[in-house]
Amino acid sequence: MMQNVHLAPETDDDDLYSGYNDYNPIYDTEELENDTGFQQAVRTSHGRRPPITAKIPSTAVTRPIATGYGSKTSLTSSMGRPMTGAIQDGVTRPMTAVRAAGFTKASLRGSAFDPLGQSRGPAPPLETKNEDSPEEKIRQLEKKVNELVEESCIANSCGDLKLALEKAKDAGRKERVLVRQREQVTTPENINLDLTYSVLFNLASQYSANEMYAEALNTYQVIVKNKMFSNAGRLKVNMGNIYLKQRNYSKAIKFYRMALDQIPSVHKEMRIKIMQNIGVTFIKTGQYSDAINSFEHIMSMAPNLKAGFNLILSYFAIGDREKMKKAFQKLIAVPLEIDEDDKYISPSDDPHTNLVIEAIKNDHLRQMERERKAMAEKYIMTAAKLIAPVIETSFAVGYDWCVEVVKASQYVELANDLEINKAITYLRQKDFNQAVDTLKMFEKKDSRVKSAAATNLSFLYYLENDFAQASSYADLAVNSDRYNPSALTNKGNTVFANGDYEKAAEFYKEALRNDSSCTEALYNIGLTYKKLNRLDEALDCFLKLHAILRNSAQVLYQIANVYELMEDPNQAIEWLMQLISVVPTDSKALSKLGELYDSEGDKSQAFQYYYESYRCFPSNIEVIEWLGAYYIDTQFCEKAIQYFERASLIQPTQVKWQLMVASCFRRSGNYQKALDTYKDIHRKFPENVECLRFLVRLCTDIGLKEVQEYATKLKRLEKMKEIREQRIKSGRDGSGGSRGRREGSAGSDSGQNSSASSKGERLNAKLRALPGTNEPYESSSNKEIDASYVDPLGPQIERPKTAAKKRIDEDDFADEELGDDLLPE
Repeated sequence: MMQNVHLAPETDDDDLYSGYNDYNPIYDTEELENDTGFQQAVRTSHGRRPPITAKIPSTAVTRPIATGYGSKTSLTSSMGRPMTGAIQDGVTRPMTAVRAAGFTKASLRGSAFDPLGQSRGPAPPLETKNEDSPEEKIRQLEKKVNELVEESCIANSCGDLKLALEKAKDAGRKERVLVRQREQVTTPENINLDLTYSVLFNLASQYSANEMYAEALNTYQVIVKNKMFSNAGRLKVNMGNIYLKQRNYSKAIKFYRMALDQIPSVHKEMRIKIMQNIGVTFIKTGQYSDAINSFEHIMSMAPNLKAGFNLILSYFAIGDREKMKKAFQKLIAVPLEIDEDDKYISPSDDPHTNLVIEAIKNDHLRQMERERKAMAEKYIMTAAKLIAPVIETSFAVGYDWCVEVVKASQYVELANDLEINKAITYLRQKDFNQAVDTLKMFEKKDSRVKSAAATNLSFLYYLENDFAQASSYADLAVNSDRYNPSALTNKGNTVFANGDYEKAAEFYKEALRNDSSCTEALYNIGLTYKKLNRLDEALDCFLKLHAILRNSAQVLYQIANVYELMEDPNQAIEWLMQLISVVPTDSKALSKLGELYDSEGDKSQAFQYYYESYRCFPSNIEVIEWLGAYYIDTQFCEKAIQYFERASLIQPTQVKWQLMVASCFRRSGNYQKALDTYKDIHRKFPENVECLRFLVRLCTDIGLKEVQEYATKLKRLEKMKEIREQRIKSGRDGSGGSRGRREGSAGSDSGQNSSASSKGERLNAKLRALPGTNEPYESSSNKEIDASYVDPLGPQIERPKTAAKKRIDEDDFADEELGDDLLPE
């Protein structure tokens, strides 16, 4: 077999690689279907013979190593194709490899054919990573620093600023350890500057977020002064922001300008924002001319809403009317760069298009567009309200100019809102007729504007107690926009004023269904339930409202009042305590607390709150009355005098307060002062019987000669009184007893007031509990006293428990009003 293998000749004349470019049809795979030998090998086991081994001589012949030396006998493969190195067409083909794949020297020693090396067994295990090596320690530490920086940023985004700062500090400590280890292992050039920059920048940001401005500035200085950090100069903007927060405006401007110098002109947007910060800082320092220069440059390069609005403020500050107009026109012309609303309206019935429009109608981009449009409208409305009163001779002319400018811009719908604001300005100036005329102009406008104007008209007429007109315009507002909660609330108010509480509650409920955040409707429905004596439902409404308006004094008072009506004074006191923590100088709330403690029998606490109420508002007759009675009850008549004197100043026509003062002087033993006071009362009220009785009694005790004069006057007055009472009896057929009142009685058996009492005056229950005039007079002398003279403030024999004062009704509490709606400005 070896005789057919021919090696390449050793002569230099022949080309060893000749024949490589010759085409051999044997290797043509397209003709394999016509190759008889190949097809037979596929159909039989001829092509699946076992591998040739040296141990089975019958299946193979031991072959020499296929090298370029030896015999040149041709050896054919099982498919009839010549082997590599065989002679083909008389030409010796060179060997292409000294060692063929899968064939080794071991095969000559009898080893089996093993091209995949399976006989060698499994591969050796991978070398274990040496964790103690310096490189590995540095790599792990760097990974840990990156993780800490990420955790710090995440904590900051979640609002946990303290944890974010702790993580940032930990990252800084570990980064310094990392730098030291790198310097020991490698050269300083291999230090990771990006990691150092990110750690320091994050640490400075967290210091600033936690309002640790000194530490933040120091950290920023470390970054800025390091020349190895590229573009670190722009961080001076952050330093300027910190100085601005600290109100160090000169340094803020300095750092803003330094940052502006270090930022190339290609970063146009960044430079515009820095210039805007410089302009705002100039406004805070009052340097309006410099601020105007900054904002004018911004509006010429890249106009935006904030810069335009700040430019108007600057011109307003210096009072330049023409420049204000031009700045307002520039603000109106700022492009919004948002899509029109028509884009979100389906032009056809194509279901695919409708699905796409439905998907994008309220996506994040659409929400951002709405926010941008709302911000633009807010700036324009605020600017118009600011400049309208000053750009022309009157605010009405100024508003008209602003309306015309807005109508010619892309914000046409704001013109109607400006007109409504014009009406509200008339209201603030107390010019109700002009306000009504302005609002009535909207009756023929579109439904939204008509509803808004009618709502305000209903509110105006309601304040004027013209409930018929208020109801009419409330109906117009509801018909124009059935889903307007303000209109429904005003309609409910008009029905409430007419006493139809059930129907009013229905309107308030409908307003809440349309807008669950309508606090006016929720408050009013609570008042309605209170009127209907449905106290549990009223309490539920006010508690819901308290969850929305945590520090509303009106709501806190209503909750306390409902608990009082439910006869739960402890809860009422608790809520009133919350009320005075919000409004500590509300005299009504303080006196109410005193009343509740008084009803519970806690006189000391009641006195404390009544006294605080008197200190905040020393003209409340009921509080003065209670304090005077308290000092008489505790046998400190001298202290009661000042309160009754103040009461006599407040109500000088009421004789009872002056009689109280005189009686206090007499009870404290100051008879001369009491006599002078009674004489003064007699001069002011010469027909007062009680005053004459005490004058007669005191003159008798002291032994004055004037006693006869006063006794004569007393008899004459008593006779006139009897005649008057007889006439009253004869004039009332079957009236069943006299109902006349004796003039000037300070305290009789029936607790009568003087004839000069004003309508609606009521004695406090505290004073009604004082001793009656039929009790004996207590004199310091031992001589016998005539019992016909009585003392309105004599000692009491069996003093009844003091009753609570009258309840503070809804119309007594100044803050309790129906929630009338006025459109927001």
